[in-house]
Amino acid sequence: MAALASSVLHSPLQICSSDSSSSGFLSPPRIHGFAPNFKVKCSSRRPLRSGDGRPRRSFYLKSASDSSPSLVDDYKANSELLASLKIKLLSAVSGLNRGLAANEGDLQKADEAAKEIEAAGGPVDLSVDLDKLQGRWKLIYSSAFSSRTLGGSRPGPPTGRLLPITLGQVFQRIDVISKDFDNIVELELGAPWPLPPAEVTATLAHVFEIIGSAKIKITFQKTTVKATGNLSQLPPLEVPRLPDALRPPSNTGSGDFEVTYLDNDTRITRGDRGELRVFVIS
Repeated sequence: MAALASSVLHSPLQICSSDSSSSGFLSPPRIHGFAPNFKVKCSSRRPLRSGDGRPRRSFYLKSASDSSPSLVDDYKANSELLASLKIKLLSAVSGLNRGLAANEGDLQKADEAAKEIEAAGGPVDLSVDLDKLQGRWKLIYSSAFSSRTLGGSRPGPPTGRLLPITLGQVFQRIDVISKDFDNIVELELGAPWPLPPAEVTATLAHVFEIIGSAKIKITFQKTTVKATGNLSQLPPLEVPRLPDALRPPSNTGSGDFEVTYLDNDTRITRGDRGELRVFVIS
């Protein structure tokens, strides 16, 4: 019996039994949270009799391959579809400098590719997949950057000659335990000749909460700027927050976005002003 149990737990077989009192499939009990891939079915064979004349169960093995097509096949096909759609999306946003170089055609192409992934992936439920948010995510595309400002559709410093800021890598660091949500931006600040440009990393610290099944609300806490490169020995500087009276009405210190696709290495979000953002795990 021990050998039989061992073979059941390690191979996808169905165990069938027979007696004179039942027919059809019976689901086996869970074993410490594990649901083995087999079912119990009564056989049409004539049951054996025990010494007291009562029917005695007999068992035989039936391969799971004799059943209808497995859900595993559907899962595999969907995984292959999603893999090809992710390649399509990455191809659509490559060369756009995270969206800073995107034109209207590029924006539409990226949006259509993202919608295909969202449809294939289905609705996101963060009550189940919250742990997939954990980690450091690299931004590879934002439709908001096509506005040519670092704030996207919100007010933000422009990129150009008036304020020579070169955008480097952008990350999001999410801790699902502490509810910390940090936007990390690498910047290169122009300086008068002959001084070299200053390289800094700005960390915009937030806390987050889940709203509904797939929406995240973030609330701003503080901004810290740390010099890198030749000035990395300087201590970090916390930037004072503007008083509420001096902040523009659009800058409320909080915002929300919806996670429209999420797996172990790719995340797609839609902002509260329609911004499409694509992240890959870093």
